[in-house]
Amino acid sequence: MAKVVTFGELMLRLAPNGYYRFFQNDQMQATFGGGEANVAVSLANYGLDSVYVTKLPKHAIGQAAVDSLRYFGVDTSKIVRGGERVGIYYLEKGASQRGSVCIYDRKYSAIQQADVNDFDWDSIFEGADWFHFTGITPALGENLVEICKQACIAAKAKGVKISCDLNYRGKLWTREQARTAMTELCKYIDVCISNKEDAKDVFGIEAENTDIYGGKLDKEGYKSVAKQLADKFGFEKVAITLRSSISASDNDWAGMLYDGEDYYFSKEYHLHIVDRVGGGDSFGGGLIYALLNGKSSKDAIEFAVAASALKHSIEGDYNRVSVSEVEKLAGGDGSGRVQR
Repeated sequence: MAKVVTFGELMLRLAPNGYYRFFQNDQMQATFGGGEANVAVSLANYGLDSVYVTKLPKHAIGQAAVDSLRYFGVDTSKIVRGGERVGIYYLEKGASQRGSVCIYDRKYSAIQQADVNDFDWDSIFEGADWFHFTGITPALGENLVEICKQACIAAKAKGVKISCDLNYRGKLWTREQARTAMTELCKYIDVCISNKEDAKDVFGIEAENTDIYGGKLDKEGYKSVAKQLADKFGFEKVAITLRSSISASDNDWAGMLYDGEDYYFSKEYHLHIVDRVGGGDSFGGGLIYALLNGKSSKDAIEFAVAASALKHSIEGDYNRVSVSEVEKLAGGDGSGRVQR
């Protein structure tokens, strides 16, 4: 069984029921999620040895966050306990022409206050095959940039493959800060996951003839973005998600994988969205699983996109699907008919 380590911030998610606006009613759903944690849950659901690393307080909310991962079989033994806060994000889900709203309340969270000495990476990566993090984690502060760098150095020393989803968040750092930090971290990365906006925001690399808001996607432009990223940093593979936003409720969704030789595009799905948060993370989890299990580049991108398409139909950050469900959709059965 392959072993994957992911590292990042696990947050408390507070969201009004359904598609209510903030405080339109007096209830909020409390769940947990975070980029790398979402990937860890996907991989545990697929049967891999999934290890999640973060720092969380010892109090009841911190423990509830840990327990949310244990429920799915994620190994939480490497989570460092300490600090005082669990980061929070407030989510108002969009519908039709009203976009979703995300408000962060994560300053001074336990992971944001973490120290490089909190994590014993040599021990954490013992027996590991893969390490995954996102651009959200180093965006939390200079200390996290250094912690991510130390993790990458330790992973490389043990021959562990490294993947990163660029995941630019303008509310956390500037483009200049992101470019400086990610340029350094990308020296260690084998598999880069991005989308058109992230490649532009972080590295100034653009896809020509593409309008994500008007439903116009040019495949040649995405090929150019992938090749520019690979040439700049020496990535073995570059995966790019292709989203056309028709509205907050309806998107077209596909992906592309460049393996240094050829470009592989998945089939396109028309999504009627229940919850899009974690959609990119479920893509990353699907891609990691597929590559670790020896799937071809074409089959790997089909699996990753199908996994993500299913996530858009599921409430919460975590993708609650199995390998067989993903393979069924990737194989062409997207009817949504009742299974009897």
